[in-house]
Amino acid sequence: MKVYFMRHGQTNYNVLGLCNDNPEDPVALTELGQSQAGKAAEQLRNTRLDRIIVSELPRTRETATIVNRYHNAPVVVHPGINDIRSGFNNRPVREYQAAIAHDPLHARVNGGESLLDHKARVLGFLDWLRTQPDRSVLVIAHEETMRVFAARFRNLTDEEMQVLAFGNCEILEHEL
Repeated sequence: MKVYFMRHGQTNYNVLGLCNDNPEDPVALTELGQSQAGKAAEQLRNTRLDRIIVSELPRTRETATIVNRYHNAPVVVHPGINDIRSGFNNRPVREYQAAIAHDPLHARVNGGESLLDHKARVLGFLDWLRTQPDRSVLVIAHEETMRVFAARFRNLTDEEMQVLAFGNCEILEHEL
């Protein structure tokens, strides 16, 4: 199966530097985020997509709607690729990073999950994805989730994984 992994377009929370892991929060693509998704749509225009899989967070579905204008593929929501539950929802990312700095891989704060907890959840999603009949899938997710995907397919250590960075609407392509 050919899988395209993509981070969502820029959001109002990205601009404000805020954490968001609650699907009920009013987080939406900015004008730039919509433009990024439009460019990704052009990049994937001639790519076969049997299905698009998004997280429960609306920014991934909003990105999918723009990308899907050339495909009309079914869009499926899967909670396994939700953003990391930071325990800092609606709070500055810098506060979250400071709170986990003592042990970035294992620290769980304010009822959130650690990076390794998140990794286990995302790897469970990949196990599920392997059982699907599709030949080509687009997965639209979040930067932390993209780190797990990239580390898995590049055979990186957990320490190497945590320093990876992905731009909005950046696309990775892998065989699964």
